[in-house]
Amino acid sequence: MTSHQTVEAIALPLARADDGYEELFTGHFWGLVRLATLLGADDAEDVVQDAFVRLHRRRGRLRDQNAALAYLRSSVCNACRSRLRHLRMARRKHAQLAPPGEAGSAEHHVVHGEDVRALLQGVAALPARQREVLVLRYWLDLSERDIADALGIAAGTVKAHAARAIAALGERLKDEDTA
Repeated sequence: MTSHQTVEAIALPLARADDGYEELFTGHFWGLVRLATLLGADDAEDVVQDAFVRLHRRRGRLRDQNAALAYLRSSVCNACRSRLRHLRMARRKHAQLAPPGEAGSAEHHVVHGEDVRALLQGVAALPARQREVLVLRYWLDLSERDIADALGIAAGTVKAHAARAIAALGERLKDEDTA
């Protein structure tokens, strides 16, 4: 085998791996950006891009190449959780130094409507795991098994978190309607 043949032998599998990676990227990038946005990431595109970079670096180490999408979802969820944790800490430190800010603008309320605002606030007030389960289930329409895989929890735990989250949202929205 000549050195030219060796390079071709190496380049061909890499090209095929990159083709699958490109299809994964083009097919799921914007859906994962929506997921990151709903999980509270202000820089959702960066979160997803970082997840794809981590996947690309680890692609040879994935036990099951078909699990790449589940890996990406899990990676996006974990990154959002980490960024939100960091943001909360920064806000706590900043709150000690700065006066309280103003509520959202009137334009924001007109554009989005009171019902949407109440729902989003209700979802944001949920514990992180409940919020993640709701977003994955009702926004991405994932099965309980896929959600369990993405979050690293049991399918029964997914059901429990979803039921608690829906009950809490129902109570919160009912309280706002009577107020």
